[in-house]
Amino acid sequence: MAGPRVLVVQHEAACPPALFGEWLSQDGCELDARLAPVDGLPDSLQEYAGVLVLGGAMDSWDDAGHPHLPAVRALIAQAAADGVPLLGICLGAQLGALALGGRVARSSHGQRVGLYDVGWLPAAASDPLMGVVAAAPAPVRAVQWNSDVVTELPPGAELLAADTRSEPQAVRYAETVWGVQFHPEVDAAAVAPWAESDSAQLHARGVDVDAVVAGIDAARGELVQTWRPLAERFAALAGAAQDRRMTARVGR
Repeated sequence: MAGPRVLVVQHEAACPPALFGEWLSQDGCELDARLAPVDGLPDSLQEYAGVLVLGGAMDSWDDAGHPHLPAVRALIAQAAADGVPLLGICLGAQLGALALGGRVARSSHGQRVGLYDVGWLPAAASDPLMGVVAAAPAPVRAVQWNSDVVTELPPGAELLAADTRSEPQAVRYAETVWGVQFHPEVDAAAVAPWAESDSAQLHARGVDVDAVVAGIDAARGELVQTWRPLAERFAALAGAAQDRRMTARVGR
């Protein structure tokens, strides 16, 4: 039997699945990667066992500028209703919040770029997805590169991690839907285009962009060791979802 089919929703060419996509493939997943503004999106998730919604520079509420966003939010809501494992990363996490009744806004603290500690909360250790990382005894770091944040969680959502500014870093939005404000998928090569694009505004704020990218490069081994298990766990959840679907079909 083929491995679980995972829909990868990409908003921009500069924001690919990167390491996470490689890891999912290594774990037996079949990836259907869609550059949503160009390729469009499926009308349903009937043929998918998992969904990965990636980041992007646009605001999660800018439907006029990015007409594909309502379709992404609709797929997130469908994943929540149908029990399809879904992980939203950065913009994907913000879209998850909006899709399920939360709120997103520009951070009052300004853009955050670079390596930051993940502030796991007690609930994260037993979470079906995040627990594989949160239960580790040592603190972990992740790359953040965002200006917008989730300001109000959807009804029933559970906060799993928050940063030192009390802004959400990881949330379980529904039984099978998660969002992370950080980027478990990136290394220095992946963030280099973002650094180039944002260099003027970051330099204006006194941020040494080259140092930020160099720091991420130096931490590559640490980041792979930390976040590779998250992809493995997501692949396992997708595989279990596929097995349940096959069993249900056979039982009809």
